[in-house]
Amino acid sequence: MNEIEFNDIRMKVVEAGYEEEIIWQQQLKECETVADFFMETCWVILNSGMREQICRVIWNRIQEAWDNGIDISNVFNHKGKVAAIKHVKKNKERLFSEYQKAENKIDYLLTIPFIGKITCWHLAKNLGQDCVKPDRHLVRVSEVYNTTPDALCERISSMTGEKKSVVDIIIWRACNLGLL
Repeated sequence: MNEIEFNDIRMKVVEAGYEEEIIWQQQLKECETVADFFMETCWVILNSGMREQICRVIWNRIQEAWDNGIDISNVFNHKGKVAAIKHVKKNKERLFSEYQKAENKIDYLLTIPFIGKITCWHLAKNLGQDCVKPDRHLVRVSEVYNTTPDALCERISSMTGEKKSVVDIIIWRACNLGLL
């Protein structure tokens, strides 16, 4: 993928209504609060293996349940994810402190329930790390160019000046929307 192709993809994603998502990723800094760590971790746990658009609906239900003191298992029926989210909620201060102190943040994220070898990269991105989530969309696109998701995003990042995480979210969203 060259710079012109990438910029065309970016324009299509923006035209589809996702410019704020790109700006959010561009401006994202290293996570500094327990609250942000907690919310991003729960979001990624919920997102695992689920289409983002469906996840948004469930996420809104979970947040409403929290706001009203309702057990989230009443609004979401995935026992494993509910248990993981409850674990993170109960231990959020300790988990955030350990994350901040971790020498290898990716390895640390892998210790959190329901965070796996791909979702750890999603969570790292959402916590402000400039990295790439090698999900099925980015793997498929990178294979077309006979490379890896990280190498593809690094190359485009070098051409455009965007962070790798921004390149990732643009390509991912284009795939999610069926544009790529």
